[in-house]
Amino acid sequence: MTTAPSTTLTLDDFNYELPQDLIAQFPAASRTDSRLLHLAADGSLVDRAFTDIMQLIRPGDLLVFNDTRVIKARLHASKRTGGRVEVLIERIISPHEALAHVRASKSPKPGTWLEFDSTVQKAGEPGSKAEVTAREEDLFLLRFEQPVLEVLDEIGHVPLPPYITHQDDDQDASRYQTVYARHPGAVAAPTAGLHFDQTLLDELARRGIKQAFVTLHIGAGTFQPVRESDLSRHKMHSEWYTIDQACADLIQETRRQGSRVIAVGTTSVRALESSAVANLGRVSAHSDQTRLFITPGFEWKVVDAMITNFHLPKSTLLMLVASFCGLQSMRDAYAHAVAQRYRFFSYGDAMFIEKPTIQEGFCHAV
Repeated sequence: MTTAPSTTLTLDDFNYELPQDLIAQFPAASRTDSRLLHLAADGSLVDRAFTDIMQLIRPGDLLVFNDTRVIKARLHASKRTGGRVEVLIERIISPHEALAHVRASKSPKPGTWLEFDSTVQKAGEPGSKAEVTAREEDLFLLRFEQPVLEVLDEIGHVPLPPYITHQDDDQDASRYQTVYARHPGAVAAPTAGLHFDQTLLDELARRGIKQAFVTLHIGAGTFQPVRESDLSRHKMHSEWYTIDQACADLIQETRRQGSRVIAVGTTSVRALESSAVANLGRVSAHSDQTRLFITPGFEWKVVDAMITNFHLPKSTLLMLVASFCGLQSMRDAYAHAVAQRYRFFSYGDAMFIEKPTIQEGFCHAV
């Protein structure tokens, strides 16, 4: 079910009530143990297990995954003056440089040195350090004495989302990462992919379901709230993505055969549709930065179905889902999920959404 196209949607149109106890704090016992809410093209809803995905995807369909790898992006540090600092890496831009969010009682100025905490540091030995060299709007440019990834691997913490209340541990290091993660750079997991284990991936391939990969490094901006009631005024965060020739070729082959392109996660959606917007409706092999903001009325060019988790109220990801399935269908699905006590957000359950016949709304791409 869809509503009529509208250019007057506001932030409140994407709100819903969620009991706090439905926010999943830990992953399911195994990756494929989650539930799956199937939103069909006709708007009907069916409660399933995630392994039922094998009944919903047909031979010849193409699954597109995001193979970004979550880095241990959260660091704790001290200024030389003794002030405490928390650092969240947003983007690694060279082996020794990164853009980061820095939370401190007083924002550090260029020339400030940060010394990072380390549980393995020997008494009397200096820890890893980074210098604040510049500020770019809300982000700080840091230059590390050691390679950034080495520092993060040694002393970084898994950057769990703000709605997960426990401290990261060894389980998070494993489970807040897809089994096919390859390219380090994300500060949040592409969570729809967390439901797949290697056994399921192998079985899907055996059944003739194709698999392709894009890379989109998810930034902390994915958790930033939309503060503008008028959505046309919202400034979308940017993220870097890469699509290789193998993926582009598989999409064209799938189209020629009349099969479906199924995006695993909203980040895969964003990479594919951003490429199509930039390349006259076709997905091409390239790398670029995207600020694509998908809201109801967006003209979908690539994705025929998507697998996605449940998203925060008033979030840009919820707006993307509403654009795909229709605002009223989204509301119905989320009301059903709350009533049936699905688990929400990163460690929660999933949806399989088929594209309906009619689309709605508008899009901002900057």
